[in-house]
Amino acid sequence: MRAKGLSTAGIGIALGFALLAGAAGAQTAPTRDDIVGKLNHFEEAAEVDLPALKQQVMERAKARIKNDPGPVNRPLIAPDLAKLPAFNAQIQFDADTPIIQPDSYQTVGRIADALVHSSLLPYTFLIVGHVESNSKTREANAILSQRRADAIRDVLVNTFKISTKRLHPVGLGEEQLLDRAKPTSAVNGQLQILTYAKVPEEPAHPAAAPAPAAKKPVKKR
Repeated sequence: MRAKGLSTAGIGIALGFALLAGAAGAQTAPTRDDIVGKLNHFEEAAEVDLPALKQQVMERAKARIKNDPGPVNRPLIAPDLAKLPAFNAQIQFDADTPIIQPDSYQTVGRIADALVHSSLLPYTFLIVGHVESNSKTREANAILSQRRADAIRDVLVNTFKISTKRLHPVGLGEEQLLDRAKPTSAVNGQLQILTYAKVPEEPAHPAAAPAPAAKKPVKKR
């Protein structure tokens, strides 16, 4: 009986350690204040033509360059983005799809909370998708990164009611790795939120001209 009791206790201790290890390894969502702190020190807009950048990403990803230096030495496609305040989010997607895994919805919700904070309301944001270097083609990764950035934008707009005018999704694939020294690292699959520019001011509507006074009928003498 005693040996059986010790065995049961041993199993309980082992299970406790397993639960602690699982809790330690679980994804921890950032707080709203963590995100605001990363994004609220905007100084000036980067000179980036977003439609042109998207086209350049696809053209470079499709290119078959004989002397391609490889992901470690490949030049950044949009180096000016590094000047913008950035929050790097570990968003989990289903493999090779833009489907967000349920565990990451809390992080997306915290991003939404941050974007409506009073200090960030005056700004627009880039949602930048990245994919680590892998067995897929660079073109496939560029397309996937754009679809994932679009998916985050859609959730922020449709679920959390963030104005679509404040969000600009762009996928960079593996054309701007976050850690070029380790191109296959999962770090390069992180999604970035960048403070991009100030929200354009609405043009002031001119005051309506007062209606002309009605003329009094002339009295006949």
